[in-house]
Amino acid sequence: MALSINEIKSGVTLLVDGQVYVVIDTQHVKPGKGAAFVRAKIRNLKNNAVLEKTFRGDEKIESAFVEERKLQYLYASGKLYHFMDQDNYEEIIISEDKLGDNKKLLKDSLEVCGYFYGKQTLSVSLPNFIEFKVTYTEPGIKGDTAKGGTKPAEIEGGATVQVPLFINTGDTIKIDTRTGGYVERIN
Repeated sequence: MALSINEIKSGVTLLVDGQVYVVIDTQHVKPGKGAAFVRAKIRNLKNNAVLEKTFRGDEKIESAFVEERKLQYLYASGKLYHFMDQDNYEEIIISEDKLGDNKKLLKDSLEVCGYFYGKQTLSVSLPNFIEFKVTYTEPGIKGDTAKGGTKPAEIEGGATVQVPLFINTGDTIKIDTRTGGYVERIN
């Protein structure tokens, strides 16, 4: 379906040069002389590359229907990650490159959102916050406080995050998946 430049708004998905993009920000410009145009900042849903593009009023802009599905993480085998579609219980296999750094934060039975264009998997997004058990970190020393600094801690799944000095092996912590940073101790 073709869109006019007036329909380009934040959150709209577009097909540009055979790639699927989502509009992040737009600026509608009506110069005193000449036709109106839209300057848009768009993000590629496959590789997260951000691009600035100008759309003229006479251009044909193709919209892309991106389907969002709830998936549950099952297991990994080599460089392939297996998920189950929550609606029809189909198994969906997603390659390591589509997950990026998110693969380190996957844990059994975690529910994620998968984005699909036709039969093609574009990306997977994790919940904003996930709780993990600390599998190893240097022991805390009496008197360590939240403002005293940080130390590396290995969490289940193998990822390493910086945590405050008072965190010990066996503690459960909350991680912000958008930044990969420590938020708080749970127990």
